[in-house]
Amino acid sequence: MTDLLADRREALIAAARIAMDTAYAPYSGFHVGAALLFDDGAIVTGANVENASYGLSLCAETVACSIATHAGRRGGLLAVAVLGGTGGRVDAAISPCGRCRQVLNELAALGGTDPLVICVGEHEVVEMRLSVLLPNAFGPANLA
Repeated sequence: MTDLLADRREALIAAARIAMDTAYAPYSGFHVGAALLFDDGAIVTGANVENASYGLSLCAETVACSIATHAGRRGGLLAVAVLGGTGGRVDAAISPCGRCRQVLNELAALGGTDPLVICVGEHEVVEMRLSVLLPNAFGPANLA
């Protein structure tokens, strides 16, 4: 764990928890918050946004990556914290879905990083590198 990540880890998890409270999940009732930590110490958050046409729903990690990209961030992704649950509480640790893993990989690949993914549950925290969650990922280098 880098010094910056060690110093900002709790703030990253807290930011994901706050983001969870802003989720729009009227159909599933399952709120998810995500927070991205960048190498300059900045934290960017996102929450899931459901849609009556379920396929148009957006995951928290994708929202956070979109916000970061819109703000001009191209790489420097060090870590991602994700948590979710029902009724305003955090349930078991969850990890990013396949689509979100790919979206995170795109952002990480722009800076050549392999971010730590922190999956926070009520009673456990599971940490692993994105490359473990998405081995042999397809990314920008495959199109060169």
